[in-house]
Amino acid sequence: MDLDEVAGRLYGLPPSEFTAARDAEARAAKDAGEVRLARDIAGLRKPTVSASAVNRLAREHPDDLGELLALGQELREAWERHDAEALAELTRRRGELAGRLSRLVRREAGLSAAAASEAEQTLDAAVVDAGAAEEVRRGRLAKPLSYSGFAPAPAPAPAPRGKPVKKPTDSTTSADSASAAKGAEAKGAEAKGAAAKSAEAKRAEAKEREEAEAKRRAEAEARKAAERQEALDAHREWVAALEQAVQEHDERAERVAGLERKLAKARKRLAESAQRLEVARREERHARHRVDR
Repeated sequence: MDLDEVAGRLYGLPPSEFTAARDAEARAAKDAGEVRLARDIAGLRKPTVSASAVNRLAREHPDDLGELLALGQELREAWERHDAEALAELTRRRGELAGRLSRLVRREAGLSAAAASEAEQTLDAAVVDAGAAEEVRRGRLAKPLSYSGFAPAPAPAPAPRGKPVKKPTDSTTSADSASAAKGAEAKGAEAKGAAAKSAEAKRAEAKEREEAEAKRRAEAEARKAAERQEALDAHREWVAALEQAVQEHDERAERVAGLERKLAKARKRLAESAQRLEVARREERHARHRVDR
């Protein structure tokens, strides 16, 4: 038995069964003399509902998930190549696949809106990042994954090459000169428009990054609040268990004390009875001796 094998079993369970199963595995490892393994198993974190739903997807629908992760690899490669045509097609397919898997997760796991959103963000992170993709593929997530933003913009198409402008000669007409001037003016306007679009795209990208960061912070705070609430619930449960154990202990201690008092009285009566028995035996021997004389 090793940690990888145990983790594979545990993260395939529903969150409600995880803690008890993890503790049982840790005890089994400790009883087998594998103290370090027991400590590592005890340190495995209980998965959130959304993380467990993605783990279940990896186990029960590996082909569908593999299709999305393979598309993510293609998308990252197209982004590195600045392949605008491939990016457009892959982005369209990404939306279709991610939507289908998200619906599958929500339907089979019965997630709340917040948990479904976390599961979708985890799938998006797996498309964006190779490391996240591997984590999702293994199906051992303890918490949802997120990313700061990934919106590949198509690479700008090269400006169309115009026909070379012939150098004016003595035979160039005034009409040709006017046409050349208009062409130069049009190109200048086109360059300005492209620069304006580029600046607008940068502003939009910066805004998107800010919104993604704000969303990430909000999600982190929500997860922290959920974890705190989970800890509070667990503490309340143990407080109730402690109160019950104290009450049970006190009741049994009182019963034991009562039995000990009764036993002490019984022992005293037994001692008195033994003393009377000894006196009776002694007197009986004396009486028998007198009879025998």
